[in-house]
Amino acid sequence: MTGVVSDAADTERQSAETGAAGRNPLRWLRRHRALAAVAAVVAVALGLVIWGQLAPKGDGVALSVHNPGPEGARAVTQILGRHGVDVRDADTFEDAMAALADGDSPTLLLYDRDGFLDDSRLHDLSGAAKRVVVVSPRLQTLAALDSGISQAGVVPEASTVLEPGCALQDAEAAGAVSGESGFVYDGGTSCYRPAGSAAGLLSVSGDGHLSVLGSTAILSNERLDELGNAALAIRTLGSSADLVWYLPSVADLETSGSPQTLDELAPGWARFLGLWLALVALAAILWRGRRHGPLVFEPLPVVVKAVETAEGRARLYHDSHAIDQARDNLRAGTLVRLARKLRLGPGATADDTAEATARFLDRPAQDIKQLLNERPRSEARLVAWSQELDTLEKEVSSR
Repeated sequence: MTGVVSDAADTERQSAETGAAGRNPLRWLRRHRALAAVAAVVAVALGLVIWGQLAPKGDGVALSVHNPGPEGARAVTQILGRHGVDVRDADTFEDAMAALADGDSPTLLLYDRDGFLDDSRLHDLSGAAKRVVVVSPRLQTLAALDSGISQAGVVPEASTVLEPGCALQDAEAAGAVSGESGFVYDGGTSCYRPAGSAAGLLSVSGDGHLSVLGSTAILSNERLDELGNAALAIRTLGSSADLVWYLPSVADLETSGSPQTLDELAPGWARFLGLWLALVALAAILWRGRRHGPLVFEPLPVVVKAVETAEGRARLYHDSHAIDQARDNLRAGTLVRLARKLRLGPGATADDTAEATARFLDRPAQDIKQLLNERPRSEARLVAWSQELDTLEKEVSSR
């Protein structure tokens, strides 16, 4: 019988613990920490796998052949590949020169957005390529290429669509293209000119060696299928079987020698600056770090005497010349005290209080009402009026 009772008690205790653990998740986690850790690791691993499968492949560089995003150029390179063009992506200047040397009459696409290439490297690239297509070049890049093409501004916002307007065969075959956020260039043969402008979105040098395209949108994945963008891109870049796609980066910056250290860049007097700052900091610590005795703890809330509160409010009224506000407070206080002394109750109005006071003092009610309803116009009269109210209260109290 005892064993049965003990088993029943154990069962009841386990049920109670299980119910308590169900109500308290932290207690359950402490009891099953190993299982919780394994579940967390599995969840993290599963999340990483899912992210790896769903994350876009490639990079996020604008006009990169590996970028599948809106600003990338993977689509146009794949189309060129289907048309028999061997597109070679060059990461550095050396890779670009090697790819141009290996190609058969290669075309070079150059998009140096940040101007990493100097004049000598631009000359080398131009000399190694049969044709050079420069996309939205900087002023320094155009000057270094010395092709007679110069920048002439931007495409007006109203010119969202540009017609060829020239005798260039590739432009006529492609038709209209997008002109949003583009640049226009002057010199050579200019095509896709906005209304009233002699400069165009596409300019080709007289010998056909250099083509300047003033818009990255025409080659981008987002705008490639609009108007004649794809046709112009394919005809401009696919004239030869080899295309070197080169986007210069920080790695292409020309550095001569080792950079100067901070000691070399700093002036001669800077070596004493650290000691001086240390002395100033020590002096500030000694000055502001002094203790003025132990901290005093004051219990809260602080009890302030009523007279101090009244005097403080009176000073505020006096400083702000709030005569009407002070008059209303004095009148309201007087009416409350008179009603209490005359036992009129909380529902008594100002007229009831005035009439009761007049009856109690055996005085005309009009005189009492006139006194209570007066509005002083100066501080001196306010003081005198308050004294008269005080006298009235004393008369009522003394009877």
